[in-house]
Amino acid sequence: MIDSARLRQFGVFVAGGLLCAGIDVGLMQLLIVQGFHHTTAASAGFVAGLMVNYAFHSRVTFDQAASKASFARYMCVVGLNYVLTLGCVALAVGLADNPLAGKILSLPLVAVNGYLLSRFWIFK
Repeated sequence: MIDSARLRQFGVFVAGGLLCAGIDVGLMQLLIVQGFHHTTAASAGFVAGLMVNYAFHSRVTFDQAASKASFARYMCVVGLNYVLTLGCVALAVGLADNPLAGKILSLPLVAVNGYLLSRFWIFK
């Protein structure tokens, strides 16, 4: 059985993720509308979202001060999540010419991977 503290922590993680996803997807869409290539737009959205994400989760979700070590581990996870995101976007573009569908497809994959690695490795 999951204890209430872990359930609350996961809820906060998801809320922070939704905030960051809004920043990420919103910036990506804004840049696509302005004529940027989908890879550039997805990358810019991803970077903006990750900056807010680290600050939010270190302070709010896991209640820890930022450190060089946790940031280095976070950046390793970001690299993995970046590859997952671009892969999903490229797949959706190839199959349906729809980068937004790929971005949306990547979000749950990135969220689950991010939470588990944050809890057990980044902010341990």
